[in-house]
Amino acid sequence: MSLTGSKIPHLELTISLDESDLLKGAAEIISTLRPRWNLEHSTFKLFTDGITNKLVGCFNSKDVDDVVLVRVYGQNTDLLIDRKAETRNFILLQDFGYAPQLYATFHNGLVYEFVPGEVLTVGSVRSPAVYPLVARVMAGMHHVDCGPHVARQPALWDKVNNFLALIPDRFHSSHMQKRFEEGIPGGLDHLRRELCVLQAELSQLGSPIVFCHNDLLLANVIHRNTSTTPTANAITFIDYEYAAYNYQAFDIGNHFDEFAGVTDTDFSLYPERSFQLSWLRVYLEEYKRIERRGGVVKKGEEVEEKDKEEVVVTEEEVERLYVQVNKFALAAHFMWGVWAFVQAQHSTIDFNFLEYGIVRLKEYFARRDEFLSLQLSR
Repeated sequence: MSLTGSKIPHLELTISLDESDLLKGAAEIISTLRPRWNLEHSTFKLFTDGITNKLVGCFNSKDVDDVVLVRVYGQNTDLLIDRKAETRNFILLQDFGYAPQLYATFHNGLVYEFVPGEVLTVGSVRSPAVYPLVARVMAGMHHVDCGPHVARQPALWDKVNNFLALIPDRFHSSHMQKRFEEGIPGGLDHLRRELCVLQAELSQLGSPIVFCHNDLLLANVIHRNTSTTPTANAITFIDYEYAAYNYQAFDIGNHFDEFAGVTDTDFSLYPERSFQLSWLRVYLEEYKRIERRGGVVKKGEEVEEKDKEEVVVTEEEVERLYVQVNKFALAAHFMWGVWAFVQAQHSTIDFNFLEYGIVRLKEYFARRDEFLSLQLSR
């Protein structure tokens, strides 16, 4: 075991994605990080919800409040994800109260604190008791500053171009190749041309470059519904693999796309205009309130009396963000569509990535003209 520059322990360990090896590897990590735990009183549970990585929960009957998560990176996901940046972002967000505690890294994974609560569902994400909390936490995260060593440039276009470059000329399965050609008429050339059009349209919208989560699907938002939990700490975002500077409107539009769910995707659940306007007003009020205080504050930090004064958000500001968000929702469909095609070629996780990619791009083309025709008020 060694220490990284951030004093986070690094374990000289690689864990296989085979289920039995996952559990053995988690036990080895616990023996190092939690030597007080008696493994006879410990249980290890493999979670099956994720479609990128493998996750093991480590529990001890003698220390029920200390639950440890071991995340093992999916096969070849280093092609898609900058793991050094992920660790840096985890530590940064932890310092500002937006992430749980990171306990250690190992060669192909992370070890971190379990966040109690329930992941959002297609129902709870719309709840008047929940969505304002999500909007406010996102507004706070958007004020995080990575410091002078990280350029404030949007990650979106480089990321999508990287994904496109990783899509194979032909999939390893003839069945997959046939389905790709059926689902994406014109193939990769058509997608490349489409990306050029999309980038030209969206780059001139003036959306601020902020620190974004970039992957706020429902399973990455934890809600702790208890009267003893302070409101500001009732929502936690998890999994920071794609966190980076990006367009403000992308982070919000991507979250709205994810109202449809992942395994049984239903894009009729994309939030209607009235809901979006309410959500965006809450977001802008919090964003401007933090801005008035001089920038980022730690999540849950007490608000001074002078900062509780009403923040004025105009109809024009809400409408402007509405237009930007819906246009960038297209970019989110496009990004995760091409991402899924890369996963279809490389991932060993039991999920139909190819079909998911086709579904996302089908929705992109179905909403393309409608959303691109939206006009910003002058």
